[in-house]
Amino acid sequence: MNLDSASQTNLIEHNEIFNNLSQLYINNNLPNKILLSGEKGIGKSTLAYHLINFVLSKNEEHPYDYKNYKINSENKSFKLIQNKSNSNFNLIDVAEDKKNIDINQIRELIINLNKSSFNNKNRFVLIDNIELLNINSVNALLKTLEEPNENINFILVNNNKRVLPTLKSRCLNFKVFLTRNQSIRIINKILNDDINNIINNELLDNYITPGKLFKLIKFSEQHELDLVNINLTKFLKTIIRNKIYKKDKLINEILYSFIELYFRSNICVKNINLLHSYHYFIESIKNTKIYNLDEEILFMEFEDKVLNG
Repeated sequence: MNLDSASQTNLIEHNEIFNNLSQLYINNNLPNKILLSGEKGIGKSTLAYHLINFVLSKNEEHPYDYKNYKINSENKSFKLIQNKSNSNFNLIDVAEDKKNIDINQIRELIINLNKSSFNNKNRFVLIDNIELLNINSVNALLKTLEEPNENINFILVNNNKRVLPTLKSRCLNFKVFLTRNQSIRIINKILNDDINNIINNELLDNYITPGKLFKLIKFSEQHELDLVNINLTKFLKTIIRNKIYKKDKLINEILYSFIELYFRSNICVKNINLLHSYHYFIESIKNTKIYNLDEEILFMEFEDKVLNG
């Protein structure tokens, strides 16, 4: 199953914010610089693609199905975006082999935006994972954001990470979120199954998102893990001992969140040692992320002192 945001023709559980944004467009009040902020994997980029298709397919055959929050896969704008040939749409995202969005990507974007459009439609720029813009990329983007050409709309997607104030202040920020029940409903619809038949309840973190759940399932299939019968401790040991976190960015994020889940599930007032370990490792995780420290040492120490302690 393909969970690529650009391919998702159904919008699930984000109807309210979509209605708000689409009504702003209908009333000619849609901001030309929008920031969508929220946890990774909740459907922010999918929401952006639906808004973009709603606008671009307005006067096409098979326009956006507003009543059912559905992109008609036969409309021209959708097909062109799928083929990466829509002149009214530009996507900026981090390359698979890179850690940051390169300044050359922004320079190329600026050149494209300065070219004349072949039609009178709105032009959209979707910048995903904007927290991965480095300082040079942000500086190159700021002037274009400050004074965008006519009919150009920017949609920036942030995964609840720190964003430079100079960038954030130029956008109207929409916070996107899901409850645990909404996340479960989304993943159940995607899988056409009950997630409780697939994953042990012990692994269903309150903060896990549909995107991360789907990734977790695919990960388990790849490594032949039985998520129904494996407990949290064994799952953590498997990822750490086999160093799987080095091969997959999202599994790396899931590992961090599951370490916190382990403490939340097992900590109690009487267990002073675990309480001390919690404060120590939460601080260590924060420092590891901020200063780009060696994750392997952190994870091995967690296994040794907590999981085997």
